[in-house]
Amino acid sequence: MYTQAMDTMGKDGGPKAVRSAEDHQLEQRFDARIEAGEFVEPKDWMPDHYRKTLVRQISQHAHSEIVGMLPEGNWITRAPTLKRKAILLAKVQDEGGHGLYLYSAAETLGTSRDQMLEALHAGKAKYSSIFNYPTLTWADVGVIGWLVDGAAIMNQVPICRCSYGPYARAMIRICREESFHQRQGFESLLTMMEKGTDAQRAMVQDAVDRWWWPSIMMFGPPDDQSPNSALSMKWGIKRVSNDELRQRFIDATAEQAKVLGVTLPDPELKWNEERQHYDFGKIDWDEFWRVIAGHGPCNQERLAARVKAWDDGEWVREAALAYARKQELQQQAA
Repeated sequence: MYTQAMDTMGKDGGPKAVRSAEDHQLEQRFDARIEAGEFVEPKDWMPDHYRKTLVRQISQHAHSEIVGMLPEGNWITRAPTLKRKAILLAKVQDEGGHGLYLYSAAETLGTSRDQMLEALHAGKAKYSSIFNYPTLTWADVGVIGWLVDGAAIMNQVPICRCSYGPYARAMIRICREESFHQRQGFESLLTMMEKGTDAQRAMVQDAVDRWWWPSIMMFGPPDDQSPNSALSMKWGIKRVSNDELRQRFIDATAEQAKVLGVTLPDPELKWNEERQHYDFGKIDWDEFWRVIAGHGPCNQERLAARVKAWDDGEWVREAALAYARKQELQQQAA
């Protein structure tokens, strides 16, 4: 769902200096292809820094999909109706599939799934900060669908035009499924607001109050504090700036909130006729960086859950490998 990677990885020195005339010529051809809007494919020449940036972003995007199963998976057994349980099961299953698509896309760049997961489990790789917040009530599940998945769609639709072909193609299917997730979240909240009790409506408002600010942080830091965005946009990995995406999301969501009948927790949120956009209040970036650094409400819990799942599944991986070896031997003997 979620691509904060290139905004939170810090300054790493940028691309290395061109080492030879041949490298310079190859880089010129590469830049020309990007400028022409062509896709880069796995066997094509690409700058080392381009490859490194993509591995980091795609793998962290994949980690976010997998870790993102945890907050909502917590509510599968407690869904209020069979219909809601079936919808939530399908959604969590989708997120697992998204992670697999993205790990596969990252593998085309020369890394392995084991390497990516080892980095996640060791705490070296990041995932979206939004998943380090707890889901306290059933309304949180709906708000995640509406706000978190809505922000993900806003962020990810431009990646369908990413310059790296495997990533762009994976994102087309992922965005289609995310749009379903956003609609079901909104519908769940609308049902509670229109047909629910006063307590349920209050529960929805409380969830909105808690998730609003983390949701608009999902687009990453302001453009003037995002040192890697310029190069990623030059290379066509990123198509739209953080601040522009955040503004689009706020403009859309403020109108949706009116339909739901909820109040967004920002007293400074108001329509600016001159700008033709909503003005909004100051974002607490200290909180954002604190959560990114591993000090959010659920950072340790989320990572521990992923490590436990990996350890508990070791016997399955071993059995699958043993079966594959057995099949290979049988084919060789035939």
